[in-house]
Amino acid sequence: MCALKIDLLFGGGAELLFDKIKKRQVELPPLNKYFSDAKKTEWTIREFIVWIKDNLLREREELFIQGDSVRPGILVLVNDSDWELCGELDYQLQNNDCIMFISTLHGG
Repeated sequence: MCALKIDLLFGGGAELLFDKIKKRQVELPPLNKYFSDAKKTEWTIREFIVWIKDNLLREREELFIQGDSVRPGILVLVNDSDWELCGELDYQLQNNDCIMFISTLHGG
């Protein structure tokens, strides 16, 4: 499998955890090159979240990650659709997908 190009967007304050960058295109390596113990070859959002944490997240991991997923209060859109309609963590990433993470958490 070739590297995947993914448009990645952050909003609602989530971008503050990622050097205040709201939009970027990332290129994911073949899955088995990133996760040497990977038994499958296709990227899912589950692995993508780990890749984001390892490569892009700059601070306060607990505000983005909870367990093996995003924390409650982070809305995830896959090509402008709620990820719940796409299979959530098991959604298989496709080349040129647009994945958006929007924080709905606000302090006061």
